Amino acid sequence: MIFIVSGVKNSGKTTLIEKLIGEFVSRGLRTAVIKHDGHDFEADVPGTDSWRHQKAGAYGTSIFSPHRYFIYKQQPGVTQEDMIKAFPEADVIILEGFKELSYTKIEVVRDGNSQKPVCPADSLAALVTDMEKEQFPDEYSELPVYGLEDIRNITDYILNILQG
Repeated sequence: MIFIVSGVKNSGKTTLIEKLIGEFVSRGLRTAVIKHDGHDFEADVPGTDSWRHQKAGAYGTSIFSPHRYFIYKQQPGVTQEDMIKAFPEADVIILEGFKELSYTKIEVVRDGNSQKPVCPADSLAALVTDMEKEQFPDEYSELPVYGLEDIRNITDYILNILQG
């Protein structure tokens, strides 16, 4: 099951996702998150061996233990679909951002940060906000609206949609 949490920068997407992860995990669902970074990012902690290997010119590095692994690989053209394939055992995959994709999508809209959703109404399943429903343009009037702390009901709604 894959869905998207969208919204403008600093709208509270990561905070909402943290809370949703906790709720999904408490229900026994293995949950993964995929975030797109429009800029380049530093994938390893400076000073570690794998970071030093990467800085020395290795196009890829990995480190693993009996319980986890980390792979850093430079590869052009990576897509969210490539990342989804990296989590075949996940029950739920949350994509953060990705306004343009057509997966089930909720948008976080916070007063003082954004005045209206940035995603078209027909691409959204729900809004999560600290604003009143009446504050949104008419095209969003049919969407369910949840409060920022209404995690259990947001989770129920998402699971109902994703499970059909």
